Amino acid sequence: MAYPQSMGREPARRPDIDTLRAADSDRHKIAEQLKGALDEGRLSLAEYDDRVRETYAARTYADLLRIVADLPQPGLSAEELHARQLAEQRRADRRMPLALSVLWIIWTSLLAINLVVWFLVEVTTPTEDIYPWPIWLLVPGAALGVTTIGVQSIRRRHR
Repeated sequence: MAYPQSMGREPARRPDIDTLRAADSDRHKIAEQLKGALDEGRLSLAEYDDRVRETYAARTYADLLRIVADLPQPGLSAEELHARQLAEQRRADRRMPLALSVLWIIWTSLLAINLVVWFLVEVTTPTEDIYPWPIWLLVPGAALGVTTIGVQSIRRRHR
């Protein structure tokens, strides 16, 4: 029940998810996950019995999550888990740092603006060829490319 401010009570604060009370349906889901782990051979019968007993005695989500913390998702084999970890590692290796991403966006924007302006001047000037000044933007672009390659190789070496 919400109490009005005039009654002197503070508004209810949202508790941390781990301290929230677990429902019977939450306990049942964890028990089903334990049954799947038993069927896959990840748990012995004695360990399964102990964990199911702890599951139905658990009061909070933290208690339930602690029971299955060392178990993978149901139906996930060790090879699949390892393949997912490797794929995530490769994605992290390819990910560029935010500062470099911002620099690439700025450089690309400047290049596009310069090319459009040069093209408009070239088209609207009737007699002479206009010097292609946007070509000078390739110098900072090359420097940015070398820096990006260097940063990515250093990051790979540290992992």
